[in-house]
Amino acid sequence: MKDTKWGNEYRLTTVCIDSYKNGELTGRFYNPHLGEGKSFRSLIQFLKGMEDLLDDMNFPQSFTAKRSFASLPEHRQGSPPESHLRHGTLATFAVRVIFRQNASWQGSVTWLGEGKEQSFRSVLELVLLMDSALSEGAPEAV
Repeated sequence: MKDTKWGNEYRLTTVCIDSYKNGELTGRFYNPHLGEGKSFRSLIQFLKGMEDLLDDMNFPQSFTAKRSFASLPEHRQGSPPESHLRHGTLATFAVRVIFRQNASWQGSVTWLGEGKEQSFRSVLELVLLMDSALSEGAPEAV
């Protein structure tokens, strides 16, 4: 079994959205495990990157085994937490994944610009919450 000795700061991932046009988002996300952060150019890249991060940390542990046609990547050790917060051009979210059950994520998302927080029960619900914030907060971005 993989080592899962992570502090609560590793549950929180800062998601910076830099553009959101025609439903396509681009940005970066940061987690203490990553060090420098990771860029994404689509929703799929964001979701795959987040899932890879959670798998790499094995935290929170997945309730179900990941199925894939390809072999799974090797896991690496984490790095110390970052000391400063990053910001997106359009919006910044703090995503806290507490559980990974039923082949999805459960947790909370905070829209940092507005100070609003909502719980989510699935990745789809997380995406819809972020979409509603981006549509409300930046009408020119839709």
